[in-house]
Amino acid sequence: MGESQLPSASTEAKEVATVATAATTEAATAASEATAAATAASEATVAATEATTAATETTTVATEATEARAQQKLGTMSQTFFNKSVDFLKRGVQRTFRRETLLKRLPFTTWLPKYDLQCLEGDIMAGCTVGLTAIPQGIAYAVVAELPPNYGLYSAFMGCFMYVIFGSCKDITIGPTAIMALMTLEYSGSGGPVYAVLLCFTSGIIIITAGLCNLGFLINFISKPVISGFTSAAAITIASSQLKGLFGLSYSSDGIIETYDKFFHNIGKTRWQDLTLGLSSSVVLLIMRRVKDIAAVRVRASDSRWTRVWKKGVFLVSVGRNAIVVLVALVVAYCQRHEQPFIITGEVKPGLPPFHPPAFSADVNGTMLTFGDILADVGAGVVIIPIVSILESIAIASAFAGGATIDATQEMLALGMCNLAGSFVQSMPVTGSFTRTAVNATSGVKTPAGGIVTGTLVILALAFLTSYFKYIPKASLAAVIICAVIFMVDYQVVLPIWQAHRLDQLPLWTTFLTCLFWKLEYGILVGAGVNLALVLYGSARPKVVVDVTAMQDGDDEAYVLVEPQSGLFFPSVDYVRTSVNKAGLTTASSRMTVVVDCGHFTGVDYTAVKVRSLYVPHPVLQHSHSSFSTGTVLPTSSTVTSSLILQYWYCTSYLQYCSILIHPSVLVLYFPPPVL
Repeated sequence: MGESQLPSASTEAKEVATVATAATTEAATAASEATAAATAASEATVAATEATTAATETTTVATEATEARAQQKLGTMSQTFFNKSVDFLKRGVQRTFRRETLLKRLPFTTWLPKYDLQCLEGDIMAGCTVGLTAIPQGIAYAVVAELPPNYGLYSAFMGCFMYVIFGSCKDITIGPTAIMALMTLEYSGSGGPVYAVLLCFTSGIIIITAGLCNLGFLINFISKPVISGFTSAAAITIASSQLKGLFGLSYSSDGIIETYDKFFHNIGKTRWQDLTLGLSSSVVLLIMRRVKDIAAVRVRASDSRWTRVWKKGVFLVSVGRNAIVVLVALVVAYCQRHEQPFIITGEVKPGLPPFHPPAFSADVNGTMLTFGDILADVGAGVVIIPIVSILESIAIASAFAGGATIDATQEMLALGMCNLAGSFVQSMPVTGSFTRTAVNATSGVKTPAGGIVTGTLVILALAFLTSYFKYIPKASLAAVIICAVIFMVDYQVVLPIWQAHRLDQLPLWTTFLTCLFWKLEYGILVGAGVNLALVLYGSARPKVVVDVTAMQDGDDEAYVLVEPQSGLFFPSVDYVRTSVNKAGLTTASSRMTVVVDCGHFTGVDYTAVKVRSLYVPHPVLQHSHSSFSTGTVLPTSSTVTSSLILQYWYCTSYLQYCSILIHPSVLVLYFPPPVL
């Protein structure tokens, strides 16, 4: 039995071995399959990596291509911009250096070829007359600006020479004026002559730039009432500041209230010698001013030669009154030089000024200030002084143009060149002088060449007479200034403004009072702001006429006609809409058709276009049909039968559709309730 069991155990062992072998084989097969799967996964990973790399390379290539196209496009745009810029500059240069442009920008090329002995005679006569006025006024206006007297004369000759080349109005004389002197004092008081000369330089640069940019139209935003208020306040301020010189007083003040407060406080210290000289000088100046206007001294065609001579002599005495009065006062003071009874001007630096650029730094109270520090110290004066200079010069040019058109751009270029060149001879800011321009015109000037004679006289005075100017009494200079500026008070415009447009009184008096009691520069800005506010108010509240229009074939009421008298712009949309609804509720009583006549419209802006309707729903009108999109036509008998309502009207390619009529002058807003 034991032997029989051995084969069986051997067989089982073999079977087990077979099974184990089979299991081993299967395991090996599984391992091979797993290895194959791992290999496949690895290959898949490699393939994915390669695909990613390929995609990255593709993206990189695409990016590089995009960047290349962008750079190419940018290069093309840059080249196009460069080419257009070059073409623009070429056209600008060609326009600038064309014969017509040069003749226009150098006006002397127009009158110089026609110059003759008659023109020479008139220019010499007028130039000498204006020179006799410019010398004492230059010294006086330097006193107003609280500068050494020689700076007034430095400011009186370069403008005359430059205007001969660039000026277009034969009558205008450029030089120091009362208003410019006051403005210079306002902004250069702390820095003295250095600030004043630098203001002249910056004013010239700004005015020339404004002229090249054709910004002369901006002056139109400052109306005549604003200018009148400004000049009147400036005249009163200047005259008030000279009372101390007239009465022989000595004090400093800021503002007209403080000026009169200190004047009455110190009036007990009045020097009778100065007051007597000042009052007598004023009386003589006022009388001599009227002499030339007497009919008996006017030259007539029938006068004999000697009659013409003495009448011209009287005329010269009248227009040269400032020089005569100052000269007489100088002689009186010089004769009393050992026991001087008057307050005199003092030492005046002799000789001509050196020709060099203005100083761009200054030592003020021991502190060295750079150009930027000076501009920061001057503040708004850098802009205000050029604006006032332009205003004064353009206003004078317009007054003496004799109805001719003024080239504002050319006048600005001329004025800018006068200031720029003047800064090289230590001039304070200059502009057109109304007094000297009037003298120039009445003296028979023929061309701007009269300025050469005026400038030459000033130079001769600087070269040979400055040693005597120190004896000029301040009372006589105060009389010259007061008698010159009192006629700048433009009181004559009050009544015409009241008769023409009463609302213009508001900017007039606002400017006048602000300039008088605050500051001149703020006054002109406030006045211009008030003026613009009135213009905008008129745009926001246009006149709207409401009328009931009858049918053509009967006397029955047909519809209510609403006529706005101006365009439909954003400030007026709500007001016009309210007026239309008021007409529908009251005049139409919610029972008649309301039509808006747009025949007076000058334009419609984007805000008005965005407003779908001028009609605002109201509880009383809820039953009324108020849609524009119905295509409804008014009855055949109506006077507006040609006005068909369209569903939409496309304004521009970027605005929404808005509902209006095909007929541009009529817009139907809503209709009466339907008959049930």
